[in-house]
Amino acid sequence: MDQLTCKNLKLGYENITLTEDLSFSVEKGDYLCIVGENGAGKSTLMRTLLRLQKPLAGTIEYNDDLTASKIGYLPQQTIVQKDFPASVYEVVLSGCQNSLGVHLFYSKAAKKRAYDNMERLGISDLAKWCYRDLSGGQQQRVLLARALCATEKMLLLDEPVAGLDPLVTNEMYELIKKLNDEGITVIMISHDIVSSVKYAKHILHIGNEFFFGTVEDYKKSSAGSSYLEGGEAK
Repeated sequence: MDQLTCKNLKLGYENITLTEDLSFSVEKGDYLCIVGENGAGKSTLMRTLLRLQKPLAGTIEYNDDLTASKIGYLPQQTIVQKDFPASVYEVVLSGCQNSLGVHLFYSKAAKKRAYDNMERLGISDLAKWCYRDLSGGQQQRVLLARALCATEKMLLLDEPVAGLDPLVTNEMYELIKKLNDEGITVIMISHDIVSSVKYAKHILHIGNEFFFGTVEDYKKSSAGSSYLEGGEAK
């Protein structure tokens, strides 16, 4: 079942077009990596899927009772966000905001969901810690737990391992794979082409060339061959 279908998307800002005629679909349980040149519109695409900005043209269809508000999102962190003065529990719980509705306070179910996801990601012992005192890898686990509080259907991850050391990077990739194996659809922007073809099921390449298909077909494509050489990203 397709959870998400994009048809003839044109993305950009006012008079600036970043990419156009972008069509692809994402099946339930898929693991899609979005790759391509800097400035090609990868982050813009992700914001558009979340309805944080409108496409210049084209359509986005949500299925499987999925809406933009039911998608978990882990954006790239800014310096200000890394210094956020809140507890780990407060940051994770904020992922339940969409469930508040007209209520002013989080329900017992929302609080349990926050604790369950901290346990799920191995950070329950950090619940009372200040977020800004954590390591980069711990902060990413907190943000991933926050994203999981918003959904059990789909996660959108924008460069989730940026700035992490190799060991923590591998741990994060394995954690994301585990969530995907549990049935959560993953859409991830990545500059790490080696890990993209290792973990993903499908690749969306946007930029000077366009490709959408399986990892194996991507390796054989002209877009893929320009990025892959000797098992390393160019």
